[in-house]
Amino acid sequence: MFNQETLQIQEKIAEYSAENDIPLAGLKWQPIPFNGEWGTSTSFFQTAANEAKAAKGTGKKVIVPMRAQEIAEAIKELVGLPEGISRVEAVKGYLNLYFVTEDFAERTISAILQQKSQFGAGKPKGERVMVEYAQPNTHHSFHIGHYRNAILGESLSRIVEFAGFETIRAAYPGDIGLGVITVLWIYENFYKGQEPEGVHERGQWLLNLYVEATNMLTEKENETDDEKALREKYDAERREMYRKWDAGDEYIRDLWLETREWSLVELKEILQTIGIQMDTWFYESVEDEPSKAVVQELLDLDIATDERPEGGAVIVKIDEKLGLKKEKYRTNVLLRNDGTTLYLTKDLSLAKKKFNEFGVDRSVYVVDVRQSMHFMQAFAILGLWGFEQAENCYHLGYGFVSLPEGAMSARKGRVVLFKDVADEAIRRFTETSKEKNPDLSDDARAEVANAVGLGALAYAMLAVDNSRDTVFDVEKALSFEGHTGPYIQNAHVRASSILAKAMSLRPRTPTGVGSSSAEAISEIVGETATFNFELTSHEIALIELLSRFPAKVQEAAKEYRPMIMATYAYDLASAFHSFYHAVSVLKAETDSIRDARLRLVAASKQTLANALALLGITAPEVM
Repeated sequence: MFNQETLQIQEKIAEYSAENDIPLAGLKWQPIPFNGEWGTSTSFFQTAANEAKAAKGTGKKVIVPMRAQEIAEAIKELVGLPEGISRVEAVKGYLNLYFVTEDFAERTISAILQQKSQFGAGKPKGERVMVEYAQPNTHHSFHIGHYRNAILGESLSRIVEFAGFETIRAAYPGDIGLGVITVLWIYENFYKGQEPEGVHERGQWLLNLYVEATNMLTEKENETDDEKALREKYDAERREMYRKWDAGDEYIRDLWLETREWSLVELKEILQTIGIQMDTWFYESVEDEPSKAVVQELLDLDIATDERPEGGAVIVKIDEKLGLKKEKYRTNVLLRNDGTTLYLTKDLSLAKKKFNEFGVDRSVYVVDVRQSMHFMQAFAILGLWGFEQAENCYHLGYGFVSLPEGAMSARKGRVVLFKDVADEAIRRFTETSKEKNPDLSDDARAEVANAVGLGALAYAMLAVDNSRDTVFDVEKALSFEGHTGPYIQNAHVRASSILAKAMSLRPRTPTGVGSSSAEAISEIVGETATFNFELTSHEIALIELLSRFPAKVQEAAKEYRPMIMATYAYDLASAFHSFYHAVSVLKAETDSIRDARLRLVAASKQTLANALALLGITAPEVM
């Protein structure tokens, strides 16, 4: 909230360092938790360490802790006491600035109510980020594991975009491979023309065909000679169909495109339901031919080695090319002996397209944790290839999702479809809402149930560390208590109820009709309200958390961790619930205290809404 002041002080520090030949390290300001007053702090230890390093061999001895303190004391004298700063101290190598409590509280609240939905947004970074997610294989149906991928990618996209990065959302569905051809084979031979009409029904039907075909093509225990012969016949037919697809057979390609579209229509409808709009779509099938040219380019650059003449494949000996003595990346195949490509080949081709055609500076891949080594290898090869962006490629891995009844398996037909879980969450909350808020209209209840049901699903996925497996329990996810989406949404609703009641207690004015919460509160209490009274511990906790929201946005973006924002949203909701139960707002001791608290409520509501939006969760007005 005091960025202008700290920037001015930072300029003075830079000037002082230049004048005195001090090798100033980058300064990082950290908030000082409230202990009677708020503050911010920066350290000079790295600067002192830089001096000590520069002094080696000169005979000059620099004791880092002592030198850090000397610099801090000199800076303290230099900056004096800027306006809004109550005191400055130099302690153990740190420069601590303490703010006038009333100023800190008012500036925090004013910033939120003035900036509204943009509170916490970062300045443009001048870098373009592409986040690749929401990319299940086609000819299947969208299950709860796919949903974890999609909501992780969407939340991260919202966070990095809000933090100031130009952001491109990209999907890369696996639309070809033996699994896709397996569905095509059983459809063509046994079910052509029998597909259901509904979008989701058709998608789920394709998944059922995959399960049935897999069963037909899997060796059985104690199978007879006739059963074995039939299974081998089916497998030969399937592989012949794949060969024809690869050769560009017009009939097979048309059949493939038609059935692929069924999957994509269902996928896009589900993405729309959960608030995801992709900017660009890549397809594995499209990258197949360009990736073969990539292999030749890597051979020409002596990055890849062609061992096909000896019966091998085209490979990259990554560790050897990097000059590593210990094995880290291993050797990887780019092209099989028969000339067919692999996932890695196509990922390299797609990365080249991202960098050259889309101007991407950072590329984030939201793919399950099993692919960690794959992406380590891909990024290493991109570096060998000469792409500077390789250092800014990141694999956001995530663990598996299971339900209390057990793990999923598409091959065995044990999958939990996202739509089934979402429909059940919405249905359950609808019943709960009828008990808790019987006066809601049917339309309003349906809207709220959709927001809370989908919000519960999203938060359950985002509140767990992305690298960990998780068990999704719909009962726990829909709870109004604990670490859940509805608990956070309910804090927003409670803030809304206080503001609505405040409005109802004031005379109506023409300008108040249809105004936003922030505008309405401005009409009630004016543009400012002083906090020159003794703040309760609940008010202090709220103001401190509100002030940290912009930093949390940057932290989550820098670390590519939506969980940071999920945890922050919970902490803010918890602080607001405590405030709601302990502090009187409308019946405050004086009108000025009431007005200040109303602004605090409005600021809390706005920040809760901003945090929830970054998680892809709607902030309802009622529940």
